[in-house]
Amino acid sequence: MPASTRHHRALAVFVHCLGILAAVPALPPAAPPAAAAQPPPAAAPTPQPAMPSVPPAVPTPTRAAPPVAKPPVTVAVAPESTPAPRYRIQVRNTGSTPVDTTVRQELPAGASATAITAGGRATRAAGKSATEVTWRLKLPARSTTTLGTALSTAPQGRPLTAPACAFDREGNRPYDCATATWKAAAPAAAPERAEPPPWRRTPVLLAGLATVAVLAAGGVWTWRRRRRPVAAALAGEGPGTVYPRPAAPRPAYARRKPSVWLIVPVAAVVLAGTVGTAAWTATREVAGIDTDSQPTSGAWIGQGISGAVGEPLRESAFEFTVYRVACEPGRAARQCEATVGVRNLTPEQQSWHGRLQRAYLPDGNFVSTDEQATRTANQGRDVFAQPLAAGSRTVLPLVFTVDGKAPPQQLELRSGVFSAGVRVDVP
Repeated sequence: MPASTRHHRALAVFVHCLGILAAVPALPPAAPPAAAAQPPPAAAPTPQPAMPSVPPAVPTPTRAAPPVAKPPVTVAVAPESTPAPRYRIQVRNTGSTPVDTTVRQELPAGASATAITAGGRATRAAGKSATEVTWRLKLPARSTTTLGTALSTAPQGRPLTAPACAFDREGNRPYDCATATWKAAAPAAAPERAEPPPWRRTPVLLAGLATVAVLAAGGVWTWRRRRRPVAAALAGEGPGTVYPRPAAPRPAYARRKPSVWLIVPVAAVVLAGTVGTAAWTATREVAGIDTDSQPTSGAWIGQGISGAVGEPLRESAFEFTVYRVACEPGRAARQCEATVGVRNLTPEQQSWHGRLQRAYLPDGNFVSTDEQATRTANQGRDVFAQPLAAGSRTVLPLVFTVDGKAPPQQLELRSGVFSAGVRVDVP
């Protein structure tokens, strides 16, 4: 290749490089990192066919329980300080609209109402052995209505518990419940007489003299026993002497060791007793938490407690109060509805289950909560689906489907399978 041609090509390459270097400063500055990080606008999504959701691979944690809504009607019951049982019931409408309500007060078994205020009447509902007092009220907005009942005198001043509940106009959905126990006033104590000091009481003086006499007799007997050998030695009678004789050497006896044939059986008996006791204790604990067993006398957590309708009973996590139990009449398979108050006493939310709530029949069999009927009684809400918030309280109906005409004799309520639970006797 001629030299001129090579020079022209080198010059062309040099000029081309200069042109590139001159064009670089004219380029727009680089975008900032934040702007560069932004993704480009997405195109409009094309419609896709709906796909079924896939369950998560691991269970999701329990959602926090929502706070329990306050009912529009609240109830408070207080006993009166009277010789005969008397109760004061305050029904309050906290809403801004009038509310039609039915108030029912459960009377203790064997008690009868002697006075009822504000147009109430005593009735015996179907499927109930106890009497109840019923009022039908129309509560004005933001008002308080006071009701009252007086009962026949309690036998021997026995405490009487009479819970009261406010329901909707049909008397099915409970708004709120409360309970109170009347106790007879303690009789005035007679003035105590001033007692003399202990050293001036006759029994104390006699006991002191007897003690002194016994000590004196014991001292005389001991002194005479020690003086007898010395007196005999001084008188020269017998072998007595005032000088101690050297002790005669005692023959050495070999210590007897227990036989091996005795140690082995004793150790075997102790081991068998220990293993048997441990197995018996474990068997009782397992039977105590069996979900198909009879009422338990104790489980791993807490101690079982029994009470009557209207008494707040506390177990490991919840405080249960059964306010009312009523059954449908005249059916072979009928529903019994229990109005129950549940309070979470722990600082954490707690779950509970319908299968653990039981109604025991007179023949010894039991039935668990009818969850579908319970949902219907709670306006379609599943009361066991979400846990109870810490410190919250709710009043709700639990429905049990039982066979036979006899109502349940006892309810067993518990927060968990390892809880001893509470048992409520149904009148």
